Amino acid sequence: MKVERSDIPDVLVLEPMVFPDARGYFLESYNQRGFREATGFEPQFVQDNQSFSVRNVLRGLHYQIRQPQGKLVQVLLGDVYDVVVDLRRSSRTFGKWTGVELSAATHRMLWVPAGFAHGFLVRSEHALVQYKVTDYYAPEHERTVLWSDRELAIKWPLEHNPVLNEKDARATPFAAAELFD
Repeated sequence: MKVERSDIPDVLVLEPMVFPDARGYFLESYNQRGFREATGFEPQFVQDNQSFSVRNVLRGLHYQIRQPQGKLVQVLLGDVYDVVVDLRRSSRTFGKWTGVELSAATHRMLWVPAGFAHGFLVRSEHALVQYKVTDYYAPEHERTVLWSDRELAIKWPLEHNPVLNEKDARATPFAAAELFD
């Protein structure tokens, strides 16, 4: 597994080994020992999630203030622009964001540690995103930072206004968000 650090060093882009042949390909999407050896981390994943979306859907920026989740994100169909924002006050990269293209074609994955808000914009006609998480979904602790917050100034590759659900459209500005220490 190839690992590269993003603009925020704690956020990692992972590229698994892919074994193509005339039938298609094979890859290990997750191997606990291989992940630990490549990254130095050994997260305990407790839940797998999937979302299916159409072009121009923007989901996020989501996080849980209690029961924070580390996430290993991968795209199984299509491609997305994936964004994370550091919400850890004690971090050197607090309030910074990074964006990474993830696609089924490249098989790249993104390791998002706990303490970050996460979201993505669908760039293809459809996208199927799967992510492993290190804690259970707790709706009472879920929070959303406004995707278009001027202070964060995220450069989303938008062609026109994104498709949002109500929760994401009325999300909290970064200045008023609950944060991590």
